[in-house]
Amino acid sequence: MLEEGKGDARMARAEQVAGSEREGRPSPIDVHVGSRIRLRRTLLGMSQERLGEALGLTFQQVQKYERGVNRVGASRLFDLSRVLDVPISFFFDDLPDSVANTFGGQAGRRSSGLTEGGDGFGDDTLNRRETLELVRAYYRITDPALRKRVFDLIKSMGPAEG
Repeated sequence: MLEEGKGDARMARAEQVAGSEREGRPSPIDVHVGSRIRLRRTLLGMSQERLGEALGLTFQQVQKYERGVNRVGASRLFDLSRVLDVPISFFFDDLPDSVANTFGGQAGRRSSGLTEGGDGFGDDTLNRRETLELVRAYYRITDPALRKRVFDLIKSMGPAEG
């Protein structure tokens, strides 16, 4: 039997989700997952068309996922993680506390799947044009050994890790 407080919290969450759907608004979680899909696709320099082809979708369907209008099912999320070469958890990284708490997720900020921890990056660092161009240029280096040397060089230019 559920404790009364837990049952009340679950009912409140279910009502919020249902209210969102009735009003035609996407769920905040769907919007967040969509923004993470867009972020990773953009970091890879991949078009919506190319992502759609890899998934067997039209670019319009990819657009709807990225805007959070269409929900991403579990099997599609698995496919996205493989095509975009990230763990499934990447799509939930940096989920705002307000959304995580409202929908029963773990509290606290999550670190991005692309960084090695709290490097002092602001929330918008991964969305800046400079960052996107740097990542695209990095992945255009086809020789893995050379790419690793560039990576090591860039790391050595920053402050020492504590």
